[in-house]
Amino acid sequence: MSQMKRRPFLAHAGCSPFRLAGLLGLALLAACGPSPAPEGINDPLEENNRAMHQFNKAVDRGVVRPSAFTYGDTAPGPLRQGISNFADNLAVPGHVVNNILQGRPGKALENTGRFVVNTTLGVGGLFDPATGMGIEGDPTDFGETLHVWGAGEGNYVELPFIGPSTERDMIGKGVDIVLDPFWFILPTTEAYYALGIQVADALNDRDRYSATIDSILYESADSYAQARLLYLQNRRFELGQTTTDGESGDFVDPYEDPYGN
Repeated sequence: MSQMKRRPFLAHAGCSPFRLAGLLGLALLAACGPSPAPEGINDPLEENNRAMHQFNKAVDRGVVRPSAFTYGDTAPGPLRQGISNFADNLAVPGHVVNNILQGRPGKALENTGRFVVNTTLGVGGLFDPATGMGIEGDPTDFGETLHVWGAGEGNYVELPFIGPSTERDMIGKGVDIVLDPFWFILPTTEAYYALGIQVADALNDRDRYSATIDSILYESADSYAQARLLYLQNRRFELGQTTTDGESGDFVDPYEDPYGN
């Protein structure tokens, strides 16, 4: 096992990632001020967003969708489930960091307990005994942390390869990469293995929810407007900004990032 640690370039530059996260969060707070409950759709960049949406659809049609179907057809179900469990377990330390930043120590303890149980009894996270023990966990991210701190949603944006987002969540995704404890724990080789696990998990989700995703991207009259509406409804419901998820249901992001977070 290689002893070379994978470090973000910011660490080599002498800038603590935790300090960077705080600075980014404070900058956004200063720009946005108090966060009222969002209403409607704020999309002044619609022309550029639509162009990016067409790019993302082309990537999905040409690469992600066929790769997902191949993965679903060739990988046995138990293997796919084990990989999905392992990928979920890899994400839990990042959830703990965000729980702490959100001032939710109870959720941080719950996520820590889930990680410990699944890492030990679950053979590194391949199995999920924690759920059977009633330790459900509480997935979260830095976008939610910014929401807790009072940052507004900002404009709607569509990101390359990632898809629907908002300005707040776009910053959150970047900070989550910096805050990920595995930047500092895993040696380089193992870090690439972990990335491969996350890619496989994303392909599994694309295959598993293919009917829903295909109906949004390829069967709706305006796939951009449909994906935008469902993303905003789902995200606002996750953050407790609406009392009902309306038409979003169990919405799965049609552009779940196949390259990582």
